[in-house]
Amino acid sequence: MARKTLVVSALQRYWRLSRGLTLGAQGMVIDGQDRILLVRHGYRDGWHFPGGGVEKNEPVETALRRELREEAGIEIEGAPQLFGIYTHFIEFPGDHIVLFVVRTWRQPAVPKANLEIAEQGFFAADRLPEATTRATRARIDEVMSGAPRRADW
Repeated sequence: MARKTLVVSALQRYWRLSRGLTLGAQGMVIDGQDRILLVRHGYRDGWHFPGGGVEKNEPVETALRRELREEAGIEIEGAPQLFGIYTHFIEFPGDHIVLFVVRTWRQPAVPKANLEIAEQGFFAADRLPEATTRATRARIDEVMSGAPRRADW
């Protein structure tokens, strides 16, 4: 596990240095009971929305669909709602995150835990896991409670 963390960290640094701009797509998947899907990665701390990097020549919505399918077994039905575009400069200069809200979806199967996604679950906004990241909590407040939007992740 520690070796994977070092490799991922090294690759992320390379990508950030070799590209002037990076883009990620994340999805706030909400079920019929207004619970939010969060994932816990095997290579970084905290609970986050599922999502990941947008590849070269890949539309951002395509990246979102791919990442949700790979990480959580979620298949989006219809069009996801573009909620906002955030800067992520504090951790990665030049990085942006596009957040979509996904309310129409299905999950034919829940993927087994693996090195990338150690755990996943749906949580009520007022009962999030303690290790839910500050940024994830802020986005949930913006979407679910109408809190003012911030520009930074």
